[in-house]
Amino acid sequence: MKRQYFTQKALCWIMLFGLVLGGCARSTDIEIEKNKEKEDLTKEMETVQESESLIQTSLDTENDNPEEPAITNQQNKTQDSILEADWSAYFGELNGAAVIYDAADSQYTLYNTTLATTPRSPCSTFKIVSSLIALENGFLEPEDSTRTWSGEVFWNQDWNRDIGFQDAFRTSCVWYFRELIDTVGQETMQSELNRLHYGNCDISDWEGRLNTNNNHRALTGFWLESSLLISPKEQTEVMARIFGETSVYSEKTRETLRQVMLVAEQDEPPVKIYGKTGMGKTGGVTVDAWFTGFAEKPSEEKTVYFCVYLGRTDNQNVTSAAAKEIAVRLVSDYLVPES
Repeated sequence: MKRQYFTQKALCWIMLFGLVLGGCARSTDIEIEKNKEKEDLTKEMETVQESESLIQTSLDTENDNPEEPAITNQQNKTQDSILEADWSAYFGELNGAAVIYDAADSQYTLYNTTLATTPRSPCSTFKIVSSLIALENGFLEPEDSTRTWSGEVFWNQDWNRDIGFQDAFRTSCVWYFRELIDTVGQETMQSELNRLHYGNCDISDWEGRLNTNNNHRALTGFWLESSLLISPKEQTEVMARIFGETSVYSEKTRETLRQVMLVAEQDEPPVKIYGKTGMGKTGGVTVDAWFTGFAEKPSEEKTVYFCVYLGRTDNQNVTSAAAKEIAVRLVSDYLVPES
């Protein structure tokens, strides 16, 4: 009996000891799991902190080394205002639009807002920009700029000769600028237009095959009723980027352009108007006529940038000469209002 008693007692102690060990083991397992969770959480926090650190480093790097921005106007400093004006008296029955940008007042004045913000082919107004790019990149030296005439007879008699830059600009000689633009090349042209934010910057139709009015390569290109488009309002913005106070272009280049762009000058009060015409046809009908540029009133140290555009108008004579005439009268009246 005693042996049985001690045997039972021993078994009880063994069972109790087993329970204690099991509890300790479970407690140890729980503690291990808790420790593992803490370690995992610590690693996650360290990963998040590393990611945040990398993001901050990236932001700091971007701030220290910002990408070179495109050329912008002074409107980045102040918010430009946009006014609408009734200038219909200048246009008569012609379908047209006008924009004047007064940089000093940070103000755009638009006539026919819908048309003024509609992109169209720049036509020969693009000669301002192609000249700018060629001058700035060393592809054009005004003193040594004569190109040899091929001998082909063109419709404009002024083009049928060897011709230099100044005469080519003033007579809007297409073959001269076709050659000059080819000399500049697509890569430089694309880069400069992107930098200038010139309309849609699309020169994909380099050869001008989209031009249904003319398939003569010497007389067509991406800027003539083709892939490149710009609105009248955008034209004024480009003029401000080129000739404004914040221009990045050399004074020599801008002065060269001023000389060939001067079209009107009055003495009292002194006002100078600079610009370039442009005209494009589709199916023999004029669909785009332009005059864009800038005007200076030295007595007030005032400069405005402008664009007058004429679109297709049935039973009306739509010409770049008409656009120029409207622009000169309109800008003169704007700068020297009747008292």
